[in-house]
Formats: sequence, C-alpha cells, structure tokens
Amino acid sequence: MNRENSKCTKTKVFFKTFGCRTNLFDTQVMMANLKDFALTENEMEADVIVVNSCTVTNGADAGVRSYINKINKIGKKVLFTGCGVKTQGKNLFDKSLVFGSFSHSHKEQINDFLLSDSRFFYEDSPKETHIDSTIVKDFSSKVRAFIKIQEGCDFACSYCIIPQVRGVARSYEEKHILEQIRLLASSGICEVVLTGTNVGSYGKDRGSSIAKLILKISKIDGIRRIRVGSLEPSQVDDEFLDLLDSGVLERHLHIALQHSHDKMLEIMNRKNRTKSDRILLERVADRGCAIGTDYIVGHPGENEIIWHEALKNLEALPLTHIHPFIYSRRDGTPSSKMKLDVRGDIAKERLHQINTIIKHKNYNFRLAHQDSTLNVLLDSHKENEISGFDQFFNKVVLNSNQLQKNQWLEVSEYEVKKEGNYAKI
Repeated sequence: MNRENSKCTKTKVFFKTFGCRTNLFDTQVMMANLKDFALTENEMEADVIVVNSCTVTNGADAGVRSYINKINKIGKKVLFTGCGVKTQGKNLFDKSLVFGSFSHSHKEQINDFLLSDSRFFYEDSPKETHIDSTIVKDFSSKVRAFIKIQEGCDFACSYCIIPQVRGVARSYEEKHILEQIRLLASSGICEVVLTGTNVGSYGKDRGSSIAKLILKISKIDGIRRIRVGSLEPSQVDDEFLDLLDSGVLERHLHIALQHSHDKMLEIMNRKNRTKSDRILLERVADRGCAIGTDYIVGHPGENEIIWHEALKNLEALPLTHIHPFIYSRRDGTPSSKMKLDVRGDIAKERLHQINTIIKHKNYNFRLAHQDSTLNVLLDSHKENEISGFDQFFNKVVLNSNQLQKNQWLEVSEYEVKKEGNYAKI
C-alpha cells in the first residue's frame, strides 16, 4: 500500500452509517483509527466516502446500493464495509461501484485502506473470531455513549441473516470494556448503552456474564445510568433479575420476543415460547420495570386464526414499549424460501393493532408511576421545548429556553398525557 502521507494530509473522509447501534460503534472504531486523513461531516466536501452498510433485509441492501449509485454519479471515491460485504460486496466491487471493500474484522485497518492506490476486496471467513482492540475516546454526545461489548450471534432465527455476516458470538475482554468506560467517564460520559450483535450472550465464552459485567460498570465513578440493548428471554436469568432489585440498571428492559404465538415462534426457529415469556415478563414487571420488545408481523405462516390468538396473548403481556416490524424477505435465510401468505395491507393493519395496544399499556404504566421522581437526561431541543428520556425510557418534554442538552434533571411534577409526560419547571 502507498504511504505517501503528504498526498493524504488534505484528503477528507466522510462516514455514512446504515443500520443499528452496533454499526454506529463500528464507525466510531474506524474514526478512531484515522491517522493521515481529515474527518468531515459534509459528504459533498469529502474526497472519500466510507459506507458502513446494513443488510438485515433486501430493502436494506437496496437502500445502500441506491446511496452508492448516487455518490458515484457525483464522482466520489467509495470504500464499502459493514454487514453488506458478505451479501453484496463482491458484486459492487466487480462492477467498480466501489474502490475497495472490507468486512468487519478489517475495519481497524481503515487508514491503510485509505492510503491504498490499488483496488482491494477483503471478506471475513465463515468462522470469523476477530475482536477489535481499539479504545474509542470520542463520542458525538457529551454524556451518553454506546459501548460494544460483544460480536456475533449463535442463534439461528429463520428470518435473520446477521449470524452469517457477523459470525459466532464472542465477547470483548472485560478489562477492555471497563477501560473504555473509565476513559469516557473521565471525559464526562455518565450514561452508557451496552450494545452488540447479541448483547445478552456476553461472557458465555469467558466464564462470565452480562450481569457480572454490569455490576463492575456500576462501580465506575461518574456513571449514572446503564442501559442494555436487546436481550433474549433465555438470557434474563435469576442473576440478571437480581440486578433489577439492586438499582444499578435503568428501569427498562428490552426483551426480544418477536411474536406471541408458539406456532409462529416455531416457524421462526425461536427458542422462546409464550408461556415462559409471560412468566418472565411478569417477574420483570413485578420489580417496577418498563418492558419493551421487538415484534414481527406478516411472517410466512401467520394466518388469521394464529393472528387473533397472538393478539390475545400480546394483550396479556405487561409490555410498555414495542419496536414492531412488517416482515421483509432476506435472501439467503430459511424464511425467504417460505410462501409469503400475508398481504401487505393486512400486515400494516396488524402493525397498527399492536402499536395501539402497547401505546395504551404505556399510558397506563405512566399513570401508575405518576408519583415517581423521573431522572431525565435531556437530549433533544426544538424551538421552546427540550426533551429527554427518563429511567423508564419514556419521553419527558419541558417548555424551557434555559435548559441545555446533555443535562440531567430530576422531575417530580409532571402531567401524564397520551403522547408523553410534560414536566413543570
């Protein structure tokens, strides 16, 4: 690779990130490894654009391709990375739509790739076990940071391509994670969000657990709140539930159920089942916690009888938040070979139904906890309003021009409305 630094000092790089929080962290890793280049937040003034792709659905692939086509039309040099390298990287490279393509395990070599005068293509092996060693020292937010604690997934859900592109589940070293958080805490970070491909699997390959890690993070000076990404029901064990009693975690858990009917869970090759899900969620709710979940509607096999039973099961669950999806085909997965028998308009109506149910449950939850003092991290400002999220992951809005983003606030007087909580100051 060419290392004529004098030629590279003026080169400006823009990172375009698609997809999840894990991808956002991966972009931060690449930014931290830039040595001979200037980072820009303006894609039009960039000399090189690094596309960190998502491939969770066929639609995600299409969105990435559309962006790359647009960038090529304005003459920008493109490097391609992320989950999409596995599914469409070679095709983009062969068509000369990207100058270079490299998969996840090579992202710490970003500076060398940018220095290269020769086109290149690097793909991970199917049994990839790479773990990054980079300590990220800078986040765009002053008080909140996403911390990647593991990579890969050992589950085999029929609709999901991610285990094929992220590899097997493996955990970052505990000392690496704690060092990362101590460094960020010393610079003002006071809320951390633990993320990864399958975050709840942390520690299984190192004789530890996510619960043990969280307890150690909670003892770091300056850390006021710990949030956790999506957990599988099987990963919320007694050790983890004890954390909810200790008060070191936020008062909200996101537990990925994906559906509320056993037949659909079986078709999706899920490990959880509706009876055990309800028992688990009630144990969490009994500890005063809000509960969110992911939910897929319109997956092959979801007929009318199954749907009505699933809706009844969903209504019985103590959920307060939901992230619902209409099933989208992902080539290369078992689900993509199944007959799609739910029309789009029906899937949209089912999505609307579950959103309505959970919004009502969220409103009732907030009413029931109206005597609670809300600990709010302000993070969004619009005209005369500023807002943030409380410990239950509910939005709190205040009318103020005096308060600033990245500020903590204790709110004891507020009005509970259908659309959110409105505080009085």
